[in-house]
Amino acid sequence: MSSMLAAPWWVAQLATGAKSFRDNPVIGSQRLNAMGLHAGRARLAHRLAWARRARLTAGLPAADREAFDRDGFVIVRDFLPTALFAALRDAVLAHRFDTREMRQGNTITRRIAIGPGFLRTVPAAQALLRDDRFRALCRYVGSFRSEPLHYIQTILTDSGAPDPDPQTNLHADTFHPTLKAWFFLNDVEEADGPFSYVPGSHRLTPARLAWEHARSLTAGTSEDFLSARGSLRVRAEELPGLGLPGAQRFPVPANTLVVADTCGFHARVAATRPSRRLELWSFSRRNPFVPWTGADLLSMPGIAERRIDAMWHIRDRFQNWAGQPWKPSGNKLVLDD
Repeated sequence: MSSMLAAPWWVAQLATGAKSFRDNPVIGSQRLNAMGLHAGRARLAHRLAWARRARLTAGLPAADREAFDRDGFVIVRDFLPTALFAALRDAVLAHRFDTREMRQGNTITRRIAIGPGFLRTVPAAQALLRDDRFRALCRYVGSFRSEPLHYIQTILTDSGAPDPDPQTNLHADTFHPTLKAWFFLNDVEEADGPFSYVPGSHRLTPARLAWEHARSLTAGTSEDFLSARGSLRVRAEELPGLGLPGAQRFPVPANTLVVADTCGFHARVAATRPSRRLELWSFSRRNPFVPWTGADLLSMPGIAERRIDAMWHIRDRFQNWAGQPWKPSGNKLVLDD
């Protein structure tokens, strides 16, 4: 009876960005995926994303567009003028903020919502958030004229802990194009566990589509929990068969911006020493099946900057049903142990 009642909800999710093979028996159906369900969703989502991107080139430097179309990411060093960057970094380091944390293996991810209260404390953050090039990159890569969610994020890794961080395995976040951006507030060296990305893996080539189809047949019963939830893992030795090179690593100096489509294969490199990576992190993921670029009510001023707190509070209230991995962790400095 419960399955019968849930069936319309499971079917309706096919028209959204829902991705879990494990939690939705329609999305995870081996029979339907053998008939092309997952591959068809991926094909349509990518086609629509590139069509939207073609309408979102205003204000985007040609070199940035060429780099993204080729590689799936754009990297810009010395993004902000030196004085503006220093003001932003120093203000973030100087103040205490209400934090939330999630542990995955030997890594804790700490987040601070960039909302009205944060912006009153750190007005220098607007130097990045209102930068024309930053906004143009986020729109083009994300394929929507939407305001991303913005956080201050600290990645704290204990390299000596026995439990590995699952984010160090190459993976795609989901089956459709989506945006993540990292603006690094401190230097990230090779030993600190930098971001890595497989160039060109954001394109849905025939080889990638065949891989998606094959993985969809077994993902629902995969022992890898994150793959079963729709964030498919890929082994480095599979990349040549997909016509892809190895992952490129990004040890970078502070004041570097990286913007990427995380349906491409990427990972956090395993740190070889205890490390703290500090960044202004941005994320955007809308329904991949809408053809329009705008009409996002949640991006309206007055709403956009309050979404994170609202989302956290809703999940706190309904965590038994919706889950809540982000636990309140107190008022802290961003680099506190």
